[in-house]
Amino acid sequence: MTSGQDEALAGILTAAPVVPVLTIEDRATAVPLARALVAGGLTALEVTLRTAAGLECIRAIKGEVEGCNVGAGTVLDARQVDDAVGAGATFLVSPGASPKLLAAVRGCPVPFLPGVATAGEAMALAEEGFAILKFFPAEPAGGIAYLKALGAPLPGIRFCPTGGVGAKNAAEYLALANVICVGGSWVAPGDALASGNWTRITALSREAAQIGRPQNGVRSGKSGLPNVAGR
Repeated sequence: MTSGQDEALAGILTAAPVVPVLTIEDRATAVPLARALVAGGLTALEVTLRTAAGLECIRAIKGEVEGCNVGAGTVLDARQVDDAVGAGATFLVSPGASPKLLAAVRGCPVPFLPGVATAGEAMALAEEGFAILKFFPAEPAGGIAYLKALGAPLPGIRFCPTGGVGAKNAAEYLALANVICVGGSWVAPGDALASGNWTRITALSREAAQIGRPQNGVRSGKSGLPNVAGR
């Protein structure tokens, strides 16, 4: 990934402390859901490609919702890279990073957030030029203690932990200097989606947007990008 894409990804992920991870079954839900989340202050939305509606949801949000970046999550192969970019995704997210997937994102016009679960995987991606990584699945992979332990030996990497992150532990993750943001689905609970309770989702979004924000509005360790081998 180029330094310009690093900067673009950092800008997207630092706009708010939480990236909603959305698995949407019905395209009709996508736009009102996105508007509710943006109204609460969460502006980077990850729509997973786990459902048949995923690409159409990205396309709808991109075309109809102002003030947000909509990314494609669970990107696994070259076809999904092309499809997601074609649908208007402004960033891509994967649970891991295979050699074929890394080859597919080289030259991609939008930034890529690849997933890792170990120090070795993080080191390998740093050599490929990635300074910002998804830590997944965060809680099963070692959680807050593991990420804290990675801070000293891997000072050039920032993480977006996702998987088991929620309202009860998000602030603890965000307190770590090597965490740029967190990802989670708790801001769009299934019962609120099913009933179209957008007011509740906006309220949850507003609460999440304030997690970890000190009085001066800047969290430590979040500004700027470090030098990483291969960039």
